[in-house]
Amino acid sequence: MTDSYEDPPAAPPGERAPLGDGIRFAFGTLTVLPARVNRWDRPAARTGMECAPLAGLVVGVCAAAAGALLLLLGGGPLLAAAVTVAVPAALTRGLHLDGLADTADGLGSAKPAEDALRIMKQSDIGPFGVITLLFVLLIQVAALADAYADGWARGAPAAVTAAVAARLAMTLASRAGVPAARPGGLGAAVAGVVPRRSAAVVTALTVAAVAAAALPSGLPAAARHAGAVVLALGAAELLSRRCVRRFDGVTGDVFGALSEVAATVALLTLALG
Repeated sequence: MTDSYEDPPAAPPGERAPLGDGIRFAFGTLTVLPARVNRWDRPAARTGMECAPLAGLVVGVCAAAAGALLLLLGGGPLLAAAVTVAVPAALTRGLHLDGLADTADGLGSAKPAEDALRIMKQSDIGPFGVITLLFVLLIQVAALADAYADGWARGAPAAVTAAVAARLAMTLASRAGVPAARPGGLGAAVAGVVPRRSAAVVTALTVAAVAAAALPSGLPAAARHAGAVVLALGAAELLSRRCVRRFDGVTGDVFGALSEVAATVALLTLALG
């Protein structure tokens, strides 16, 4: 085992940064939207990761608007779904997808933790990463196409819910007790910064907000969207625990993988519903 695993995870900061600094941290690190990050310390990271679902909301609204507009202009569900999936990738410069591929390569290798982390840092993508990217993107597009087939009023909310769930998974992965696999990078900056109680409160509020947003479509829709978020978080948690066991902690790549897995499970759940 590596030293990063043997050392206790860093404790959450005793204070949180002002909300404005946290929002800038969230948007500046999780999106390419213009946001000047004034602080890069653990209090700012704590507030920023607590605000991660807000960044997901903005990304999801942008993606849903693009897909719904194409549908209203006469495009088919498949085209609308493909563009909806492309927008979050563009708004993150593909970093989350790259993290998914790198994490798949690391998990798929039979190397010790240090060697697996070295594989993940390489610029190329291996066969595990390629296959994982292919199937994840196919599932996302197919699930959204099914939703858009019933009209933009079902497809657009699914896109927003998936984006929010994706960033909420990052909030939970930043909670106290989850160690960083190595000392540098985004993973080390945000690992363990969110107290467990704060993570639980943010999760409860986000799930409630998602259900409330879907309530105009009826109670079954509200329950379906809330359930999609819960299932997405469950899948992300399983992956997070696997990565902690495999890599002795989390990295920025792992955060990207958790985001994409959560989004995929949320979309799949809503498509089946």
